[in-house]
Amino acid sequence: MEVKLKNLIANLRNELGKFGVIGFIAFLIDLVIFNFLRFAGGEGVLFDRPLTAKVLSVLVATTFAFVGNRHWTFKERSRSTIRRQYTMFFVFNVIGMVIALSCLWISHYVLGYESALADNISANFVGLILGTMFRFWGYHNWVFPAQEATVEQN
Repeated sequence: MEVKLKNLIANLRNELGKFGVIGFIAFLIDLVIFNFLRFAGGEGVLFDRPLTAKVLSVLVATTFAFVGNRHWTFKERSRSTIRRQYTMFFVFNVIGMVIALSCLWISHYVLGYESALADNISANFVGLILGTMFRFWGYHNWVFPAQEATVEQN
């Protein structure tokens, strides 16, 4: 029992580390694209709306994160069809994006903090932390379940 618990903790730590690396790279992709779309070119840019810029940046980062998590973070876990996994991954990311968008919306439109710093803190710090916690839980339990869970579900 003790050995099984130690293995479980070691595997979880390993997954969290890999998830963190993939997440950090996805974060950088999201951050760069969001700021480029939001602030490049001054006032007359095509994506002068913060929510539109965030949706587009998250979509690109999400695709990268799916590939990285499927082929590295959770590669030892069960596999179902790529369509099922990507669909579930996308659903959990949409919910994570709604969490980040909610933080941005509250900060920008409700509280009136409209600066680049405020937009980044609300969307890319507070929203990111809350959304990431939710996403790891979803990926670990639903998108890339452990082998035993997959056998029991069939």
